[in-house]
Amino acid sequence: MRRGISIAAAVTALALGATACGSDDEGSTGNAKSAKDISGSITYWDTSDATTEAPVYKKLIADFEKKYPKVDVNYENIEFASIEQKFKSAAKTGKGAPDVMRADVGLIPEYASLHYIAPLDGTLALKGGTDDFTDGPLDTTKYQGKTYGVPSVTDTLGILYNKKLFKKAGIEKAPTTWDEFIETSKTIKKKTGVEGTYVNPDSYFLLPFLYGEGTDLADPKAKKITINSPEAVKAVTTAKKVYDQASAKVDFANAYDNMQTSFKNGEVAMLIQGPWSVTDDLSGKAFKGDEDNLGFAPVPAGSTGKPQSPTGGHDLTVYQGSKNLDAAYLFTQFMTTSQSQQKIAAGTATLPTRESAYTPEVLKDPRVKGFHPIMKSARPRVALPQVGSLFTPLVQQYTKILQGDVPVKSGLDAAADDFKKLLPGYTIGS
Repeated sequence: MRRGISIAAAVTALALGATACGSDDEGSTGNAKSAKDISGSITYWDTSDATTEAPVYKKLIADFEKKYPKVDVNYENIEFASIEQKFKSAAKTGKGAPDVMRADVGLIPEYASLHYIAPLDGTLALKGGTDDFTDGPLDTTKYQGKTYGVPSVTDTLGILYNKKLFKKAGIEKAPTTWDEFIETSKTIKKKTGVEGTYVNPDSYFLLPFLYGEGTDLADPKAKKITINSPEAVKAVTTAKKVYDQASAKVDFANAYDNMQTSFKNGEVAMLIQGPWSVTDDLSGKAFKGDEDNLGFAPVPAGSTGKPQSPTGGHDLTVYQGSKNLDAAYLFTQFMTTSQSQQKIAAGTATLPTRESAYTPEVLKDPRVKGFHPIMKSARPRVALPQVGSLFTPLVQQYTKILQGDVPVKSGLDAAADDFKKLLPGYTIGS
């Protein structure tokens, strides 16, 4: 069901064209004659880790306020798990929503469809254009031909592996196909006694299998549900094969934590995982004091021959009902410059979204260096407002498939039926 927007947001939507017109040498918009003339207060909601990452963002905000002393930024650190509902509630009522927010890339289409966030094309938020942004992160900001965010940090999935265990098993490089992935796992188990891999049963980690077969959850252009297509059946059949033949025993109630613990302690040789896990990995006995033992490689390729994994990360968005759009645009632009992204990467080991931010200094960090080339094979999730909701019925059926409770095709047919309830007007492919 389409949700209504607040009166403030509606008024802003009508006035947005006016605020986006007119500019000077600093690219300012609205009534302000230049960026230096912009004044007022804005609120920023940040979802970065409050202990390890937030201090870096607070320092950047201090730099912003020093450069633009007429603008005050009210910083609030919001838990990632709660920010979605908190923002939706505030935006719907028009009360308490932040002017700028760090939003998960998968939520951009939904927020845009609800008119909760402002289109940024032609505003100061995108001063200088978008050429410097890498394609994957930039694509996450698009919805129906407009730009609704500015890429801030990014991530994707790849293979993380224990080089010493690979060497002990006589394996020289990471696998490049799913068949090789299975054989590598078997060889490692046979030669070292260590489990080859640990399958994460979360449906997000199923995406590289689907992408590798050239399919997705749905096709918005054709208005067709594709999760039970022949390509998807092949993808999930492959995932089931990896689970049956290559994985350590999965504790479905606590899969992620057990997977992480097993890998960082040297009890599992390789994982499909993201850069967010690397700091934790390096704290385990398999890698602590020996960062070079951690290897990085793209996810295995499917029948298409191309390794592809989902683009994750966060974009900065501007609330469409903001009372101070000029300041919100200016702040968004400042926080996503190449210089700011370099500072963020250096302080948090997260991946920049601007290619120019991958300086020699930034690439000294093994977490950034390892995933930088892998980002070239990342692709955005399907741009549907309901995409987040689709993962719930999918993981339910995917779990049943992995556990052998339902055949692959039957499970995906059931998921497609659930998708149909979430995607009115879509047909189910065969």
